[in-house]
Amino acid sequence: MEQAVPHPRDLVAGLEKGLQVIEAFDQERARLTIAEVAEHTGLTRAAARRYLITLTHLGYMRHENKLFSLTPAVLRLGQSYLHSARLPRIAQPLLYRLAYSLGEAASCGVLDDGQLVCVAAVSAGRLVSTTLQPGTRVPAYCTANGRVLLSYLAPGEVERYLATVEPERITAHTIVHRERLALEIARAREQGYAVVDQELELGLRAIAVPLRNFRGDIVAAMNVSVHEGRMPLDALVERCLPAMVKIQAELSALL
Repeated sequence: MEQAVPHPRDLVAGLEKGLQVIEAFDQERARLTIAEVAEHTGLTRAAARRYLITLTHLGYMRHENKLFSLTPAVLRLGQSYLHSARLPRIAQPLLYRLAYSLGEAASCGVLDDGQLVCVAAVSAGRLVSTTLQPGTRVPAYCTANGRVLLSYLAPGEVERYLATVEPERITAHTIVHRERLALEIARAREQGYAVVDQELELGLRAIAVPLRNFRGDIVAAMNVSVHEGRMPLDALVERCLPAMVKIQAELSALL
């Protein structure tokens, strides 16, 4: 469901820019100077300096030798979502049941700006992947949850996504050609599930199904991830899909 675009006078520009400063930091840019923050956010150096000083004062940044970096306090922002949103709270116990019934890892994710964000996960005692952690963001095009969610976008949105995404060959199995990705996305919608084989990480296979709310809207996707050495690809569907469909129905009644 699309949200109405607010009038500019109703927006707090300072809050928007402050969040842009936080988002400028990532794995490749863990420590930045004022000039680098200004470059990545489009702010002036003077404005970037004020935001960085404010965030440092609030405890979200640390400052050392002209370099700024995030502090663990930033995790409060993500924890606020995980603790307050209905989806993670409702999904977690059912994911637990699914994961331990299969002896594999299970997770739930949502789309955000072309990426798949994990909002709940259970490992069932098996560390399959470090990406299966709440808050982790990965490309949607090479993940089972991501492909399922992309498949239920309106046709125009799928076309826009494929026109703007720049697929990276993360592994030798990653599909990077847009025409092939379009076919895989269409297949996921047609069959009601998606299977991805080692496109995000070598050795990682996953199967995903969509999650609907009580109105029938797609709100998330749920997957089961296995190590390729433990389960052949054809067995992934045969063994995991029936159990996932049961949990899918239970979650849809609760969301």
